[in-house]
Amino acid sequence: MFFETIKCNDFEIFNLKYHQKRVAKTIGKNLNLQEYINPISNETLRCKVIYNENEILDVQYFPYKRREIRSFKVVFDDTLNYSKKYLNREKLDELFLKKDSCDEIIIVKNGIVTDTSIANIAIFYDGVWITSKNCLLEGTSRARLLEQKEIFEKDISLDMLKNSSKIALMNAMIGFYEIKEFKIEF
Repeated sequence: MFFETIKCNDFEIFNLKYHQKRVAKTIGKNLNLQEYINPISNETLRCKVIYNENEILDVQYFPYKRREIRSFKVVFDDTLNYSKKYLNREKLDELFLKKDSCDEIIIVKNGIVTDTSIANIAIFYDGVWITSKNCLLEGTSRARLLEQKEIFEKDISLDMLKNSSKIALMNAMIGFYEIKEFKIEF
């Protein structure tokens, strides 16, 4: 089973085109998400659409409050496969437990910086925002920002991460969120 996390605010559904594309890529056919999403209030909501290869199974709504993330722990896993937004996040949850006293993890796979447990990552390096060419999951905000040429794909090494002057997270709920003050534990 798979899921999409979709931002709703003031009865508006955000980035729907990119969620549709990811669902179609995941299961090989189109499911019209618009038919199933009916925000229950005008507040900022996290809409969770659960689906399988054939149909939408459930749609849930949760009030959303952005998590404060200021510190990252670098963790290594060369076997992790999260190329589709699987409902089973057990391996990601196990990695997240390695964060120690930090707020979030940065996952390194085969020597390349990939993502955090909840978002794609971008670093400001050599005057441009870059995101990992080898991300674990092709996020919808990441896809939109790449299409708009606001970020660019490149392999991100640990040295590049250490020497980046800025860091940002991207996901459906926060869009592109630059973290002004951060620390990274290696």
